[in-house]
Order: sequence, then structure tokens, then C-alpha cells
Amino acid sequence: MDKTTLIQSIRQKFVAVEGILHERGRRIWAAAEARQIGWGGASIVEEAIGMTRKTIRKGLREIEVNPTNKFATHQSRVPGGGRKKTETIYTNIYQELDALVDPVTRGDPESPLRWTCKSTRRLAEELKNRKIHVCPNTVRDLLSEMGYSLQANRKTREGADHPNRNAQFEYINDQVKEFLHTDQPVISVDTKKKENLGNDSHKGCEYRLKGQPIETNTHDFPNKELGKAIPYGVYDIARNEGWVSIGINHQY
Repeated sequence: MDKTTLIQSIRQKFVAVEGILHERGRRIWAAAEARQIGWGGASIVEEAIGMTRKTIRKGLREIEVNPTNKFATHQSRVPGGGRKKTETIYTNIYQELDALVDPVTRGDPESPLRWTCKSTRRLAEELKNRKIHVCPNTVRDLLSEMGYSLQANRKTREGADHPNRNAQFEYINDQVKEFLHTDQPVISVDTKKKENLGNDSHKGCEYRLKGQPIETNTHDFPNKELGKAIPYGVYDIARNEGWVSIGINHQY
């Protein structure tokens, strides 16, 4: 049998059994094929199925050491083999990571869910300074196990409430209902935050032709010549009408 036909035959057999073999099973199968071929068998099998000669030679050694294949059928590696878990290599990693995050821990200290504003990359670098070599992805998984998650800020604190705050709003609400019932005008006045005028970037998206986004300034610095826009609006609740004035200062 020529080399090309042999490689094709090995490849077809491997495709047929690959799905039902675990890691060690594929290695032993490849080694058995290489041993049957004889001299140069590892190179041929490597070319046929893409398994490295180093792995195939490892399978050959395993066959020599354990020709009767006495490993458990579900076992992929020799007992104790494989990469150790991070927490096994670094037994203090949870304590060290928690010590790094705790000074900037935010949120309710009584809540089971905590979150941190330090990036996983920076935490991995700081752990490396403590002789713990892990990647940012591992840091992310460890933080998740420890109850941390990365979150945005939430505006919830308004300061101390006036003791009659709720009563005031209830009174205003009753007055609005009474005025609306008697066809009296009720208006809502609102002032939005000031916005810089100019070709600046703003949040949000709009549909445009592909590759033709609106080009804006790199930096959103205030333009002294254009100034700022101050939206001010009045809304008639009963008539569902209103208007908005865009001022350029606090007087106009």
C-alpha cells in the first residue's frame, strides 16, 4: 500500500472512531496504528489525523508500560495526571484576591452579592506581584465564585427625606386632579441638563449606509463661541400640548 492510500485509510478510520474515544483513547488508538506501520509510523499517523508525534510517542510508551490497558474505561489520564486546579496550586488565592478587592468593595455590606470596579487584568497583575500567576480570565471565574460581579453605578441616594415629603406630593397630586376635573390649566415645567453646542459625539445609534458613520470631534471640549444649549419646556397636561425653548444662557 502506497503512503497516500495508507494516510487516507488511517484518516477514514479515525473519523469513524474519534467521536466515541476520550483523550487517552485517541492517543492509544493512534499509537497502535503507528506501531502496526513500523518505522516512520508516528509521522504517517501525524499527517493523517493531525495528532502530534509527541502525543503519539506518549501513547506508544503507555502501551509498553501498560500493555493490558488496566486503566478504568472512563479514565482519560493516569491518576493524578493533567493540569492542577488554580486553587490547588495557590491555596491562598481566594484570600489574596479578596484582600485586593475588599478595599474598593462597594454596595450593601450585608448583601450576598458584591461587586468590584477593578479590572480583571489589573487584578491579575497585582496577583502576579504576590507570586500568583493567573490570567485575567481565571481572575474573572474566581471573582464569580466569590460572589463578585462587574456592574455599573446606580443612582439611588437622594439624601435625607423631609418628614412631610410624601404628604407634599399627595397634596400636589390631589390639586392636579381637582384642577383637571374643573377644566383648569395644569402645566408641567421641566429643564434638562445643558449640552455643549458643536459637532460632538452623543450616545445612541441611527441607521446609515454601511461604512458611512457621522464623523464628530475627537474630544467634546466646550466651544466658547457656540456656547451651550439649555432646553426648557412647558407641558399642558389636560390638552396634551407643550413647547420647548432652547436657550443659550440662563436669561435667554
